[in-house]
Amino acid sequence: QVQLVESGGGLVQAGGSLRLSCAASGRTFSSYTMGWFRQAPGKEREFVAATTWSGGSTYYAYYAESVKGRFTISRDNAKNTVYLQMNSLKPEDTAVYYCAADRAGKTTTLKSEYDDWGQGTQVTVSS
Repeated sequence: QVQLVESGGGLVQAGGSLRLSCAASGRTFSSYTMGWFRQAPGKEREFVAATTWSGGSTYYAYYAESVKGRFTISRDNAKNTVYLQMNSLKPEDTAVYYCAADRAGKTTTLKSEYDDWGQGTQVTVSS
């Protein structure tokens, strides 16, 4: 089992930025697909972004359409940490943000295919 701990959430005005971090346990972190999901009140948990190993030292990132061009996912394998840089934040980005790990390293946006989850961190964007 991989333990995940998110940090970096908070309250920000519309147009502002936040960077979320997720520290992971696990000796093979570099091979995991790491994803970010979010859940707003009364809504389903939805995919935000993920990073997947594609061989060698190469990873590729993919995003939900709603955040493309504003959010950037990155990872530091030496620190077993994945980040989500969120710029140009909008009130509709308000949610609890969850970090997740797929130990099989699949390319996936489906929450059911992720094995491990963090406890979540609240992001609130005021208008």
